[in-house]
Amino acid sequence: MYVAGAGSRTCLASGPKSFMKIKVKKLDPEAKVPSYAHEGDAGLDLFALETVTLKPAERAKVRTGIAMELPPGYGWFIWDKSSVATNHGLKTLGGLIDAGYRGEFLVGLINLSNEPYTIEKHHKVAQVVIQKVEKGELMEVEELSDTARGAGGFGSTGK
Repeated sequence: MYVAGAGSRTCLASGPKSFMKIKVKKLDPEAKVPSYAHEGDAGLDLFALETVTLKPAERAKVRTGIAMELPPGYGWFIWDKSSVATNHGLKTLGGLIDAGYRGEFLVGLINLSNEPYTIEKHHKVAQVVIQKVEKGELMEVEELSDTARGAGGFGSTGK
């Protein structure tokens, strides 16, 4: 069970836990602040700011009405809500938001089903996961090291 605290959540079952502090700004007074649905969830639920209907094969940018701040070295990754994706064919698009972004979180969606689907205002539209991001130094080379897989991809390991 979680109890909302001063900007963080405390797990009563195993004592206080320390969480990264995330600044959230409502860009619209009607916006619903993202939240974790259950203890141990990896993703924060994102909520639609307005009702949107997607026809089959139609894409949309669904507004959330919120902006959030992460420290450098982290990124936001937007993922499908499993029930919306598997039951209704809605798939998220373009799901990386860099830590330096301070604008509104928009959820890109496409309706892959044969039926129109309506996302109601304040319904869960996607989930966002915070991940540590490693930076790499790129070095242009003439050759890469050999591996057992090599250049095999897209079905190269069989069925």
